[in-house]
Amino acid sequence: MTEATRVKVLVVDDHPMVAEGIQSILESYDDLDVLGTCNSGHAVIEALDQAKPDVILMDLNMPGMGGLAATEIVLERRPETRILILSMHDNAEYISTALSHGAMGYVLKDVPTDEIKQAIDAVMAGERYLCTGAKGSLEPQDGAAREALTGREQTILLQLAQGRSNKDVAQALEISVRTVETHRKNIKRKLGISSTAGLTRYALEHGVLQGTGANFRARG
Repeated sequence: MTEATRVKVLVVDDHPMVAEGIQSILESYDDLDVLGTCNSGHAVIEALDQAKPDVILMDLNMPGMGGLAATEIVLERRPETRILILSMHDNAEYISTALSHGAMGYVLKDVPTDEIKQAIDAVMAGERYLCTGAKGSLEPQDGAAREALTGREQTILLQLAQGRSNKDVAQALEISVRTVETHRKNIKRKLGISSTAGLTRYALEHGVLQGTGANFRARG
């Protein structure tokens, strides 16, 4: 196999031991050309024009510019680059957000070595790749599989999506703050959402906030 036909891979992770470990693993494959490692989103942007990677293994949480912002910029400058997220986070919101930013795959860092290679092969073939753990995390997002919210939970979701605190919701519904906190945890679990901002996005996308007035302002 000539150097021109080998897949050029760049590893982006702010933990040197992780990045170098992945690099060492991938260098054992004859059809891959590992260009090196970057420790931040800014670093990969700076290296992009010279390195011209086919695939970037991108961590999400890094100081300065994170993986999502870096993914957007990379794809603006080199749309042909395949972004494969390699992360420790198996939360559905992380995964769906990464895919919506243009990533072609999502692999958890604890997968077997050969699965990283499978993921690279898949995205190079133009296919989306989700490791088993990532697929499992996204399953509750399907309408048929998601556990339905109760009427009380829908009411509390509306209140939370309007930016109200647990205390405000408790006072409005004449229930205890602890009860609101319990409902909030159940809502997040059922919807596969980890943050209040995620609840607000869900409410907007699914029409929960329709009819609540034009003065609504989401708190980011």
